[in-house]
Amino acid sequence: MTFLDAPKSPWRARAVSRSAEPRVGKSDAQQAVSSTTLFLCGDVMTGRGIDQILPHPGNPRIYEPATDSASEYVALAETASGPISRPVGFAYIWGDLLPALERRRPDARIINLETSITDSEACEPKGINYKMSPRNIPVISAAGIDCCALANNHVLDWGREGLCDTIDALTNAGVKVSGAGRNTTEAASPAIIEISDARRIMVFGFASTTSGIPGSWAASEQFPGVNLLADFSDRTVAHVAESVRPLKRPGDVFVASIHWGGNWGYHIPAAQTRFAHELIDQAGIDLVHGHSSHHAKAIEVYKGRVILYGCGDFLNDYEGIPGYETYRGDLVLAYFPTIDAQSGALLRFEMIPFRIRRFRLQRPSPAESEWLMRLLNREGKPFGTHVEEREAGIFTLCWR
Repeated sequence: MTFLDAPKSPWRARAVSRSAEPRVGKSDAQQAVSSTTLFLCGDVMTGRGIDQILPHPGNPRIYEPATDSASEYVALAETASGPISRPVGFAYIWGDLLPALERRRPDARIINLETSITDSEACEPKGINYKMSPRNIPVISAAGIDCCALANNHVLDWGREGLCDTIDALTNAGVKVSGAGRNTTEAASPAIIEISDARRIMVFGFASTTSGIPGSWAASEQFPGVNLLADFSDRTVAHVAESVRPLKRPGDVFVASIHWGGNWGYHIPAAQTRFAHELIDQAGIDLVHGHSSHHAKAIEVYKGRVILYGCGDFLNDYEGIPGYETYRGDLVLAYFPTIDAQSGALLRFEMIPFRIRRFRLQRPSPAESEWLMRLLNREGKPFGTHVEEREAGIFTLCWR
């Protein structure tokens, strides 16, 4: 029996620019006013098995080739790692991330949410469908999430009604959304996170069919859907630039959150690199937040702007599912870039590794941290980036 998801499933140091002298001249207070720190991560899946351990589990009925019950995923995790006392509190799944967030107090917390929040039974015939009960929406608020990117290949798992339910649940909880909407205009509009009168974070969500998203999921003027990119061509870049650049004002940080590429493998297609560079050069994007891969991929700093080619999964219910073990999808990263709000340039970048165990984020062993650091250094080498552990359990990105 296999539980693998064919299209998408199973499963305080300072950053240093190697080409420049250390920056001086600003006090900590001045830098705090003029810089913006983000918390970013990859795919967060709070549905299926995770929904079943939360205080208000929905109907466990699912329609997968291997099982018809979401409870099976809880059983797999318990077999692998031990019992999970149920129900857990809404903060449970975030585990050791919460004190890290409290310490850093990022200006905005942005995730890619790969789960429909709905009671709909209108399951899309795609084999793997994620959903969470709307009554479990406090699980998102428990981590103080400001924005959920929704342009991904699971947000319409329960149809257009399920997408609208998801948007309503998040909006009613005070969480902003990007990358999906009830029509084209809404799907293409950025989530605007106001930091102060002079600082905003603008999150634009995009999806690519290279991640397994059906073309039919694109938003239209008549139907809800995702903000789907036609391709990675110059024409697409120009279209993005036309809608993005006019909105930018001093103090804004522009984030492009993109769901692209396959689930497994470290190769970065040249088309992705070129597209990311052009978003920075032509559209004024300050940070590319890439996701879809189930594991972390390379990081690039291009003209002082961060490109995360694949953030990897961050929370899921894949524990105990065999396959792809060499990728260590259970080892995940929380990303904390600090950006100059006036220039958009990266000032420093910390990452904190975690391990998913019993559907909860916990700090990894030293050996597991070392494994992740070697991975990031191997994959970042062609892009001129590497990481150092200057504080125990915290990675610092270095670039040239």
